[in-house]
Amino acid sequence: MGTRAWALLLVLCGTIFLEGADVAMMAVAIPAIRSDLGLATGTAAWVLSAYVLGYAGFTLLGGRAADLLGRRRMFLLWLTVFLAFSGLGGLATDGWMLIVARFVTGVAAAFMTPAALSLITTSYEEGPKRNKALLVFAGTGAAGFSLGLVIGGLLTELGWRWVFFAPVLLTAALLVTATRLVPRRDAPPVRGRTFDLPGAITAAGAMLLAAYTVVRLEHGLRDWPLTLASGLAALLTAGAFVVFERRCPDPLVRVGILRRGPVVRADLGALLFLGAFFGFQFVVTLYLQELRGWSSLQTAVALVVMGVDAVLAPTLTPRLVTRFGNARVILGGFLLGVAAYALFLPVGMDWSYAMMFPTLLLSGLAFALAYGPLTIAATDGVDESEQGLAGGLLTTATQFGSAIGISAVTAVYGLASTGPGPEATLSAFRAALVVPVVLVVLGALISVVSVREARRAVRNASPVSSASASHTSAKPAQRSGGISSWK
Repeated sequence: MGTRAWALLLVLCGTIFLEGADVAMMAVAIPAIRSDLGLATGTAAWVLSAYVLGYAGFTLLGGRAADLLGRRRMFLLWLTVFLAFSGLGGLATDGWMLIVARFVTGVAAAFMTPAALSLITTSYEEGPKRNKALLVFAGTGAAGFSLGLVIGGLLTELGWRWVFFAPVLLTAALLVTATRLVPRRDAPPVRGRTFDLPGAITAAGAMLLAAYTVVRLEHGLRDWPLTLASGLAALLTAGAFVVFERRCPDPLVRVGILRRGPVVRADLGALLFLGAFFGFQFVVTLYLQELRGWSSLQTAVALVVMGVDAVLAPTLTPRLVTRFGNARVILGGFLLGVAAYALFLPVGMDWSYAMMFPTLLLSGLAFALAYGPLTIAATDGVDESEQGLAGGLLTTATQFGSAIGISAVTAVYGLASTGPGPEATLSAFRAALVVPVVLVVLGALISVVSVREARRAVRNASPVSSASASHTSAKPAQRSGGISSWK
């Protein structure tokens, strides 16, 4: 890739780094925010949940809006909204202000991230260049989260408001650069397309209700009627969405894309992998801080080794994909994840960092192998006019995956808690750690199906390839004979 292509990629990767770092910094800073503003436990929890609701609720709509309304337009517009509400969050003086700011920031990310991903898939030709760009994009997102833990710890020491103001500075720099580098050839198709308003409303409603249901799972059996009611409402709204899309001549989401096996398996794989990764990270953070008494900065530094994928994703993973293919590399990532999380199951009260290190390193390696190729598989072969939709589906899967992972480990931890005391707490942590193992095992089983399908596709293509090769090799011989006769 040329200099301008690399510059564009760095700008687009800057947004996913920003999104990952923003989430990580907020997770570290929430205790300080709660103490300074005197927030109740429920209010503090909603400061975190509001972002998830906004992000997961509007990602599908954001991805399609990039296709229909223009990728560049959506990217720059919502990057500006992200900047504005990050700044407003830093000026908040009450809990409700923070909740509103975080919700709108999540909505902005829901439109901004799929637009950035579709700009990559439409700006770089399919093949090695696009694969390289997507692997760099995925690795940068993971690096943003890993480094965000450390940066968040440092900024919180200066004052929690810097956790909001620092992203403003980075966003402003990205916005100025993006206006010059992002290509303008992204106008929506001009064949009388209309925006599917009923589909947009029901899609956003179904995603919001589903995200709310997942967040409520953290409460376990408490208020279960409300959780059940929101889950049923999500299903009914999703059903209405499908009906609208089937009848709409120009649907927001073409239902046929959900029949593409590789895309569906990649999205499910991303959901399970991210669920396991963030669920495990959440449990380990609680283990180190609540049970072992480590500070937030010590915990962040300890977990930074999980960010090794930021180095390996753009360097090692492309070579592995070229040699073994996406499906095998993804399966390798899931198997590493199974090994990593299983090693941590017998965690003890006095484990040294050296005993934790293999799991932390292997989980980072697993991320490097799995996440980038999953991104490639989720967008590979999709028509350019639906790249935003494919990116939206993938981002929706990753957001729901992270929310499900954290909610599931929290629910299991609550159910397994038998009383006060460090031994009871440790037992609950061990029970919660089973969740990431189960998720990556399920992901590995799906990956096995993908490997088999890839092998079948190669076998089916082989006779055609051989015939083509024979036909091609015959032509030079004829041509050579003709040239000789002319001589």
